[in-house]
Amino acid sequence: MKKMKVVVKRDSSSSSSTDAAGMRNVRYGECQKNHAANSGGYAVDGCREFLASAREGTSGALTCAACGCHRNFHKREVHSATNN
Repeated sequence: MKKMKVVVKRDSSSSSSTDAAGMRNVRYGECQKNHAANSGGYAVDGCREFLASAREGTSGALTCAACGCHRNFHKREVHSATNN
C-alpha cells in the first residue's frame, strides 16, 4: 500500500483576524476543566468567565485570575459582526 501525502489549505475568510467583510469578537466563557478526572469523577469549579491574570502579551495573560486554569479550558465563543 502506498503512502499518500495530504496538503490542507486554509480558507482566508476563516481566519480570526479582522477583514473588510466584518469583525470577529472572541470571548472565553465558563471553565470546563474536570478537576476530578484523576479519581474517575466529574467536577468543575464553577468559574463562569475567563479573566486574564495579566496584560495581553505576557505569560499571565493565558491564566485565569478566577480559577487559575489555562485559557484553553474555557469555552471559546466567537461572535461575528458584518458591516453592511
